[in-house]
Amino acid sequence: MATDPSEYDKSMPAVAAYLAKVERAVDRTRFSHGGRPYAEVHQALVEALQAEDAQRVVPQVVESYARQISDTSESVTGER
Repeated sequence: MATDPSEYDKSMPAVAAYLAKVERAVDRTRFSHGGRPYAEVHQALVEALQAEDAQRVVPQVVESYARQISDTSESVTGER
């Protein structure tokens, strides 16, 4: 099944806009909850994604981002 290249070009602006929403939610959560416990970060990230109308993110991706944000203080300060 071949896909028309013009369909790709038509969909890219919507994909880019959606990814920008996800990025804003992740950045906001990283800024406000970096280094906090995973459960707290996960909940804040889910809420931020909902606020951006970007809640259709694969759960494993949300979990990965939440882990990274929870571990932020260690990577930023170099402390463990």
